[in-house]
Amino acid sequence: MRLQSFVPKRFAAALPVGLIILLGLAPTFVDGVPSAAVGEAPVGLGTAGSFGVLAGAGVTNTGPTIINGDLGTCPTPAITGSPVVLPPGHIHANDAVACRAKLDLTTAFDDAAGRAPTKSYAGPTELGGLTLTPGVYETPTSFAITGTLTLNALGDPQAVFIFQAGSTLITATDSRVMVINGADACNVFWQVGSAATLGVGSTFVGTILALDSIDALTNTTVHGRLLARNAAIRLDSNTVTAAVCATSPTSSTPESTAPDDSTPDDSTPDDSTPDDSTAEPTSAPTTA
Repeated sequence: MRLQSFVPKRFAAALPVGLIILLGLAPTFVDGVPSAAVGEAPVGLGTAGSFGVLAGAGVTNTGPTIINGDLGTCPTPAITGSPVVLPPGHIHANDAVACRAKLDLTTAFDDAAGRAPTKSYAGPTELGGLTLTPGVYETPTSFAITGTLTLNALGDPQAVFIFQAGSTLITATDSRVMVINGADACNVFWQVGSAATLGVGSTFVGTILALDSIDALTNTTVHGRLLARNAAIRLDSNTVTAAVCATSPTSSTPESTAPDDSTPDDSTPDDSTPDDSTAEPTSAPTTA
């Protein structure tokens, strides 16, 4: 349970420890890591959120890769190997959409990198075999996943998990990230200081925000996004499904789509008033 649901924040610090325990407000520990007392906000992806795959230096593909979401690259326009982009996704090769999304990716990367850690590790860290609760997990070097990493939202569908790797993220063959108790791929973020490699046959959850390259090896499945700021993304017979997330109310141009000659006809209040009813069909919340 979250502290603010019981007591206003300005009074919480004044409560005696015994009373906090009596009220059930003490933090929960899983694998020695305290769950966050106050929920972390998700990382805002902006227009990069519609992309399943977005690179800075081109995308290469081998085999029958399927992308549920947009595919893009900027400034390098090269996309080779013909990955299948399912509707309503589109391909954006160094166009205005991809380049705007790259700017938003940079903002998201910096946001994720700037979050205060809930748990800091001293060096290279193996996450496989752990069950982690919501929070920000940081290592100055690398994260690895061998076997299964379990993310437990403790019943909170808005729980956020952020992983900050100073250098690399590497997952082993057939490894997997599993989400339980309401955890959602929309709220899992991996900020990677250099490159990310997803092992053969692995199942991965969350959005990777990599400074350099991302390699998704053969038959990797991703519930989230592969977003590489400065380098290429290499795919091989993958399935990438961009999690459909509730968007913040900043949908840029819902009103500017009406043609100019539609100067209001005050005298005709007919049934042609679609604007109010169609302006907000954003996205239905889904869970990966």
